[in-house]
Amino acid sequence: MSFDVVIAGGSIAGLLCAREIAVRGGTVLVIEEDYEIGTPEHCGGLVSLAGLEELGVIPFRKTFDHLIESADIIAPNGNNFTINSKKQKVVEISRRELDKQIAFQAQKSGAVIKVRTSFQELTDTGIRTNEERIDCKIFVDARGVSSLIHKDRTGILSSAQYEIYADWIKKGKVEVMFDQEKYPGFFAWIIPSGEGKGKVGIAGKGINVADMLDRILKEKGEFSIIRKIFAPIWIKGPIKKFVEGKTVIVGDAAGQAKPTTAGGIFTSGMGGVYAGQAISKFLKTNDKNALEEYQKRWSERFGKEFEKQMLARKILERIDNNTINKLFETITPEIINEISEKDDFDFHTGSIVKLLGLKGSIKTAQTLIGGEIKKLLT
Repeated sequence: MSFDVVIAGGSIAGLLCAREIAVRGGTVLVIEEDYEIGTPEHCGGLVSLAGLEELGVIPFRKTFDHLIESADIIAPNGNNFTINSKKQKVVEISRRELDKQIAFQAQKSGAVIKVRTSFQELTDTGIRTNEERIDCKIFVDARGVSSLIHKDRTGILSSAQYEIYADWIKKGKVEVMFDQEKYPGFFAWIIPSGEGKGKVGIAGKGINVADMLDRILKEKGEFSIIRKIFAPIWIKGPIKKFVEGKTVIVGDAAGQAKPTTAGGIFTSGMGGVYAGQAISKFLKTNDKNALEEYQKRWSERFGKEFEKQMLARKILERIDNNTINKLFETITPEIINEISEKDDFDFHTGSIVKLLGLKGSIKTAQTLIGGEIKKLLT
């Protein structure tokens, strides 16, 4: 069996890469080790409509759940503020259905998709799967965070996300909870998928995520758990090289999820798009420089934002609950309104700068946080 390109991993980045290659006439096979495209669904499912549009996806009715209207941001001491997110047009989607929708796009363009087929190793002429050898000119690694675990464990956090039914989940209302003692280095979240149902999750360094998530749920009230997902997340930003010989790395496997939230539908998806277009050019020209265009384009689009997000992450990892509580006290209605009216969900470092009080009172912020701030502001 022979293809121009074999892609290991049937998530959003791999499938978009396949679509871009197939629509330009390349032969491409996507292999997915799980029994179904879109399973297991690790993702919280938040993405902007503008991001989906740029990815070339108009969500089906089954994919699109609802618009997010607001986000409650909660400090360790319970103080909170609410961001109105209507203008940002952030939607909660079913990742399972989104992946299937993009798989359908890829297949209609000419890609072949096989499930329950796992990548085993590279060969001189292509790859070997659990079933057979396949010849290919390019191998695309889109296997997600699992590809990174053996490279650098310091960028990995444990996470748990439960799909639940509970009366206290309100349609359109996200909750983000900070507490450096309960979930150090990250946060807990509630993302509704409708009235009375949604996803509750947690990530952090050195904690038992299952035990901590159970504690959060008991504090919230009555609930029923429908599904449990445990998965590592990557928070260390992009890897150094997206192209290694004839191997092209995309999506979470390339570290293209946001360092601040580990969300990556748009940023990883665009990695797949850029990679597919670069691979298509290489197939027609046999010019290896064409492959390098992929990393160049992605870095030009997201590199500076990711650098700032990584700096923001360093700051947030260093502060304690007392400092977080003090910072919440400095957040004014004007700051909240500016974020609600003007900021971009896909490029959100500006929001972090405002929430940390860095624009308005840099001396106070430097006293609280330290010397990384000037880099974040430039």
